Amino acid sequence: MKLTDSMVNNIFVHSMDVELNVTLLTLGGFAELHKYRYLYFVVTFTLYILILCFNSTIVCLIWTHTNLHEPMYIFIAALLINSVLYSMTIYPKLLSDVLSEKQIISYPLCLFQGFLYYTSAGSEFLLLAAMAYDRYVSICKPLQYAVIMNRITIYVSLVLAWIIPAFEIAVSVVLYSNVKLCSFTLTGIFCNNSGYKLQCVSSVAISIYGVVMLINIALLPMLFILFTYIRIVRISYQSCREVRKKAVKTCLPHLLVLINFSCFIVFDVVIVRLESDLSKTLRLILTFQSILFHPLLNPIIYGLKMNEIFKSLKILFCHVTVAGNI
Repeated sequence: MKLTDSMVNNIFVHSMDVELNVTLLTLGGFAELHKYRYLYFVVTFTLYILILCFNSTIVCLIWTHTNLHEPMYIFIAALLINSVLYSMTIYPKLLSDVLSEKQIISYPLCLFQGFLYYTSAGSEFLLLAAMAYDRYVSICKPLQYAVIMNRITIYVSLVLAWIIPAFEIAVSVVLYSNVKLCSFTLTGIFCNNSGYKLQCVSSVAISIYGVVMLINIALLPMLFILFTYIRIVRISYQSCREVRKKAVKTCLPHLLVLINFSCFIVFDVVIVRLESDLSKTLRLILTFQSILFHPLLNPIIYGLKMNEIFKSLKILFCHVTVAGNI
C-alpha cells in the first residue's frame, strides 16, 4: 500500500511523540510549501523586517522627541510596541517552519504561542480604548485634560492593558492544557483558535469561558470606543470649526486602526473557530493578510496621519539623506 504525505507525516509526528514523551502537533495550513518554500521565506522575512523597522522607528521618534511626550503619543508608542511583540510571537517560528521539512510544534509550546498571540490581541483593544478616552477628554473636557490624563492615569492604563488580557488568556491556557486531544493537525500556520477542533469532546467550560473572554477584552472595549467617538462627534458638531478639525485629525487614525484590527478579529473568530469551508490556499492568503496588515499598517497610519509624527519623520529622513550624500 502506498503511503500518502499526510500518512507519513502522522507516522513521523506520533513516533516523535513516543520518543520525546510530548504531544506534537502538525501545522497543516501551508499550501504548496515544497514548491514555493524559498519564495515563502523571502517574502515573510522581508515583511518581518519591515514591521520591525517601521514600528521601531516611530517608537524611537516618540522616545527621543520631548514634544511627543504626551499621553496620546505614549499610547501610540505602546500600541506599536504591542505590534512588535505580536509579530515576534508569530514570525520567527513561521520562518523556521518554512525552511523545515516538517512543520510541527509541541502542544505546550503551542499553548504558549497562543497565550502570547491572544494576549497581544486583547491588549490592542484595551490600548485603543485608552486612546479613545484620551481623545474624549482632550476634545470634550480640554480644561480638565492635564488633571485627568496625568502620569498615574497613563501608567495604570498601560499596565492594565497588558495584565488583564494576560490573566484571562492564562486561565484559558490552563483549561486547554487539561483537555484530551484526538486530532493532531492544526488547520493554520500557527497556534490560534483552530486548536479548539483538536479536542476529543468539545468542552462546555472552554466554550463558555471563550465567549466571556471575548466579551471582556474585545466587545466591551469596542463598545466603549464607539461610545466615546459618538460623544466626540456630537460635541464637535456643536463646537467651532477648529474643534471639528482637531477631532478629525486625531481621531481618524485611531478609527482606521480599530476597523483594521476588528476585521482581523472577525477573521480569527468566524473563519478559524467556525471552520468555514475555505480552500487551503484561500485560508493561507487570509491568514497572511491578518498577520501582515495589522502590524504593518499601524505605523504607516500614524506616521502619515499624525502631524507631529509626520514632521519628525520628515526631519529624520532629511538627516539620513544629507548624511548619505556626504
